[in-house]
Amino acid sequence: MISQAIILVDGYVLMVRQYIERGDIVWNFPGGKIESGETPQQACIREVFEETGYTVHPDRLLFNDERKYTFLVTIKCGFLEVNHSLEENADILEVAWIPLTRSDLFDGYTSPLLNLALNTN
Repeated sequence: MISQAIILVDGYVLMVRQYIERGDIVWNFPGGKIESGETPQQACIREVFEETGYTVHPDRLLFNDERKYTFLVTIKCGFLEVNHSLEENADILEVAWIPLTRSDLFDGYTSPLLNLALNTN
């Protein structure tokens, strides 16, 4: 299972550009695997911190299915930085605030979730 976060601030969404299993490079929401003993919320908080440097608060569960939890979150503190010392972050190329107007960067996975977040926010 995966836990991920959608973080919206002033017309931007925080995204992680990374290699994925099929070999493509895509923009994804920060997140990753739920570890043994973790709740989806705890995994979301940990993964966002590891991938972006931000400490967040999951405000609400936006969506979940048999493989993924997606939370709408707010930033509590921190600064933008990928922790490249973690082996799990080897696939991350960059993290950036993407303008919501850059619809060309959102794919068939991220676009529907982003639209859901924007329509409930």
